[in-house]
Amino acid sequence: MRSLTLHLKILITFLVVLGISVTAYQIFVLGIPVTEDATDDLWNIDAKVEFVANPKDPVKIQMFVPPLSRDFVSLNESFISNNYGVSVNRIDGNRKVTWSARRAKGNQTLYYRLVLTKRYSGEKVKIKGPTFRDSIAVEGPEKIAAEALLAPIRQHSADVETFISEAIKRTNNLNDDNVKLLLAGDPSTPHKARIVELLLSIAHVPVEKVHTIRLVADQPQTPELWLRSFNGNDWLYFNPETGEQGLPADRLLWWTGDENLITVDGGKKAMVTFSLNNSEMNAIRLAKLTDENTDANFLEYSLYGLPLQTQQTFMIMVMIPIGVLVILILRNLIGLQTLGTFTPVLIALAFRETQLGFGIVLFTIITALGLSLRSYLEHLKLQMLPRLSVVLTFVVVLIAAISLFSHKLGLERGLSVALFPMVILTMTIERLSITWEERGANHALKVAIGTLFAASLAHLIMSVPELVYFVFTFPAILLILVGFMLAMGRYRGYRLTELVRFKAFLKADS
Repeated sequence: MRSLTLHLKILITFLVVLGISVTAYQIFVLGIPVTEDATDDLWNIDAKVEFVANPKDPVKIQMFVPPLSRDFVSLNESFISNNYGVSVNRIDGNRKVTWSARRAKGNQTLYYRLVLTKRYSGEKVKIKGPTFRDSIAVEGPEKIAAEALLAPIRQHSADVETFISEAIKRTNNLNDDNVKLLLAGDPSTPHKARIVELLLSIAHVPVEKVHTIRLVADQPQTPELWLRSFNGNDWLYFNPETGEQGLPADRLLWWTGDENLITVDGGKKAMVTFSLNNSEMNAIRLAKLTDENTDANFLEYSLYGLPLQTQQTFMIMVMIPIGVLVILILRNLIGLQTLGTFTPVLIALAFRETQLGFGIVLFTIITALGLSLRSYLEHLKLQMLPRLSVVLTFVVVLIAAISLFSHKLGLERGLSVALFPMVILTMTIERLSITWEERGANHALKVAIGTLFAASLAHLIMSVPELVYFVFTFPAILLILVGFMLAMGRYRGYRLTELVRFKAFLKADS
């Protein structure tokens, strides 16, 4: 007995832990929204390219576009131009679009449009990057100044991250004579980044320039320069002005390297203007779009991967254990008497089509008339099988009659009575009549009311949209329910109704 109890406890613990673990993985790792109303940001980015074309020369415009390799995914990308050829190539981890035309004249305008969102993926792509670089050649006073700056940087740093951060902070100290010498009167951010790169190269620490766009709606945008270095596992991003580490979440990496955003052959006065706007979309719908536009498997192994019609069926099926749990609590903890466990659940499913109020009326009418017929057939001394056959046929005729009269009266809701399980109604009538004979009319009425109440409560809980979404999206929660049901299987305590029944005994003992 003890070994059986231990086995049951281990089984319950395993199921609960597994259910919680899978659900937590879906929520916290995959990022699946907990509520159906959850929305995610959808960003629309327009890059407007303007230039003046030389009338006699062929035109070739090249512009960097986002690589979208890790944190963001493109839902739609378009290149809007008139009489220009378009091609996109990958070069050294960057993506570059090329517009080309044989002839163009005067002011020209091209557009690059991108619709993107945060990437839905539990798995991160393995990242590669350089961990060593050769020193940049430097001679004379610049070499002495660089080595003078490197001495305190080494002293005040403990690893690559702090070394880079300290180098940036030292370079931004414009009161330092060594910094003044290296900057040579140019304190601009790009020039400071080149000095930082020089200092780091002497220490053989690789660093790259990255150009980002801030995801802020309705504000003028210019690419923002950042520095990054690979530590063997991930890229570390640094602000070239402050040395602070970490790229903010609202930054979109546009391109890396020293090249300009745009180059124009056969034209002049090139300018790129960015405009952004933000909208929201249902998170699950957005996740489906992400799966369609990438090789991500965010929803591949979930019920959302099923055909739509099958999904609708499973939305009903996954709620049946919830209804069973409601009946289990009502029977084992509260002590409500019903016709079995599954009959109220099946009646609750029928209420989905008839709606609760109309369903209760139909159930009451059909059951009452069926009991009357069952009572009449009892006087004929028929065997059980013929008796059930007659009751079933009567139920079918009664359902047809109710549907016909409902249609004539304009009560279209009555047509859905045909969805009531005929066999379930027949067996309900049969079992109620047997209960009536064995334990009296009062007990039969009590069981019928209990069954109807349990079915109504189960229907209400099984129809809560938030609960339907949660169980359908996180079906592992059903493992937790199974664990609770197993625990309930060993409950031998009093039910709430029994406390009321035996209240007189407590008074007598006192």
